[in-house]
Amino acid sequence: MTPEHLKLSVDDHVATLVLDRPPVNALGRAIREELLAAFDELHDRDDVRVVVLTGAGRTFCAGADIKERAKLTGRPGEYRELNRLVRAVFHGVIQCSKPVIAAVNGAALGAGFALALCCDMVLASEDAVFGMPEVDVGLAGGVKFLQRYFTPSQARMLLITGRRVPAAELYRLGVLQACVPAQALMPEARKLAAEIAAKSPLAVRMLKQSFNVVENLSLGDGYRIEQDMTIELSKSEDAQEAKRAFVEKRKPAFKGR
Repeated sequence: MTPEHLKLSVDDHVATLVLDRPPVNALGRAIREELLAAFDELHDRDDVRVVVLTGAGRTFCAGADIKERAKLTGRPGEYRELNRLVRAVFHGVIQCSKPVIAAVNGAALGAGFALALCCDMVLASEDAVFGMPEVDVGLAGGVKFLQRYFTPSQARMLLITGRRVPAAELYRLGVLQACVPAQALMPEARKLAAEIAAKSPLAVRMLKQSFNVVENLSLGDGYRIEQDMTIELSKSEDAQEAKRAFVEKRKPAFKGR
């Protein structure tokens, strides 16, 4: 089925996925189901090596659809069913075999902020703002996502106050890879995506897998797994092509095999 709330295009191995649910790209059930399906598809597509995730209009994602949530009846199992879908979408981004670049073009709030932090790299426009305002509507959540990027004090401040922070501050803290004028955001994201797409897709895929697998392992266990992956990569056609290209002083032509 054609998604109602997403726009997907692929060019030169780079997929651009746009949240398009006016007015603020809030995450309701329908768009979450579409996101989950989209990342399942992108995970498997051989013509895609990198994904750029952004939002239509002036907002990246304002978070969960509070109006839709207010209509929940409270029937047994209803919240657990919804939470399962919420988790699946976040995990779909994290576990996607292709690197995902968030191009945050405006406000990224609550679940929208978490969605951006699930991506492998985050770029933002200078007018973007970030925040976790759940506390302002009597809710809580997002601790685990923020713990990966902020100090304990910073994470507590963001979650307990609901304060909005400008992109420039997150760039200063090293959370963002770039903070650029709005008109430069997508060109900057595509430039980064093109740089990644030119690498061996197999090596990039294993690198992303390494980050996901070793995050909570000891140094010894994590490095052993990485070494095992390196052994497998060394047997690949891409590795052999890279060696030939180095000797012949040319750019390698990677095929992802």
